[in-house]
Amino acid sequence: MYVKLWNSDGDNVQVKKMRDEYKKLDKLEMSIWECCELLNEVVDDSDPDLDEPQIEHLLQTAEAIRKDYPDEDWLHLTALIHDLGKVLLLPRFGELPQWAVVGDTHPLGCAFDESIVHHKYFKENSDMNNLDYQTKNGIYKEGCGLENVMISWGHDDYMYLVAKENGTTLPQAGLFIIRYHSFYPLHRSGAYKHLMNDEDIENLKWLQIFNKYDLYSKSKVRVDVEKVKPYYLSLIKKKSSDGENSFVKRSCSLKICLILSVPVNDQECINRPAAEDNVKILSVPHSKLLILLYK
Repeated sequence: MYVKLWNSDGDNVQVKKMRDEYKKLDKLEMSIWECCELLNEVVDDSDPDLDEPQIEHLLQTAEAIRKDYPDEDWLHLTALIHDLGKVLLLPRFGELPQWAVVGDTHPLGCAFDESIVHHKYFKENSDMNNLDYQTKNGIYKEGCGLENVMISWGHDDYMYLVAKENGTTLPQAGLFIIRYHSFYPLHRSGAYKHLMNDEDIENLKWLQIFNKYDLYSKSKVRVDVEKVKPYYLSLIKKKSSDGENSFVKRSCSLKICLILSVPVNDQECINRPAAEDNVKILSVPHSKLLILLYK
């Protein structure tokens, strides 16, 4: 059902609205690991291969990549954080419906490729009424680069926006993986390659490597979280220029945290006690956020 809803309702107007809302940068601070732990509360209904909490998937993917690519620590960290945008499913982060957060993604502004899952439901999408969107290139030029292509909204594009808006120093391949790991029409079916530029072609090689682990590292065998946690904490700390991992610091000194945009009630925030020791509200306008910086 969520696929039908997204294919029928996920048009250009909806995606632009979501992007504008969730790239606002009002601040709530939380460490990367604490955000990973929030995923204990998340189950992705679109994933038939995993009914465990999402933190298990993050760690299984990261650990499998770490084993085969021990020197690519940026890839270990990318694997750890690639699905953190799924916290949008949780009540404290807006409780968006599954169809607006998970599942496959695809471009908007050009013809919907038949490789997109449940393609038949696009007949109900308002973009089908715009003739400019019905050609292979649509509103884009061939080779324009995927950076210039509007992608359907979901946890991928959200985390990409978070990282990009906050000056992440993850390599471009890491950002590419975060943004397009659910873009199966591209990396599984080869659709939309005509929109790619040379940098996309190089980054796609890393995405296809990552995708094998994202799909096939899933297991009922639980990761020993306490055993692997020190490595990932040290990795996060290593990537911070001041060697700090704690988010409870002066705003100007923060190097690593995650930003998640969420509409909240102002009075609720004002009245809210220091909630958890690991949360510090810096400002209370209309959204909560966590910022992701990779130094």
